Amino acid sequence: MERTLAIIKPDAVRRGLSGDIIKRIEASGLQIVGLRKLQLSRADAGAFYEVHKARPFFESLCKYMTSGPVIIAVLQGENAIARWRQLMGATDPKKADAGTIRKDFGIDVEQNATHGSDAPETAAVEIGFFFAQREILS
Repeated sequence: MERTLAIIKPDAVRRGLSGDIIKRIEASGLQIVGLRKLQLSRADAGAFYEVHKARPFFESLCKYMTSGPVIIAVLQGENAIARWRQLMGATDPKKADAGTIRKDFGIDVEQNATHGSDAPETAAVEIGFFFAQREILS
């Protein structure tokens, strides 16, 4: 079984879409084995997105990700990373396939409703950033 990190971003939480997104996750057959709602601090956002520190959008991304609560989940299942990324759709909602979360709920490239890990190594680091092993169900 593979695990991945999912974040329901501030725009989706603010617009009351968390339940709809969680329903889609569960309907896809992915299991939610860790779940929490929290408000990221600027330090948290900066550390989490440090890989983008040199990018021009880094400050805007940190400001956005601290603009309201987020829901963080650990998803588990066969090919969880690829399945979650397919369910989310393309980063740009305008380019996402019909029926994907980002196409249906995204506003723009930044406010695109969700985040997902892009590789097993990234997933391990991202999951460890938010969850202790004892907080994840087997």
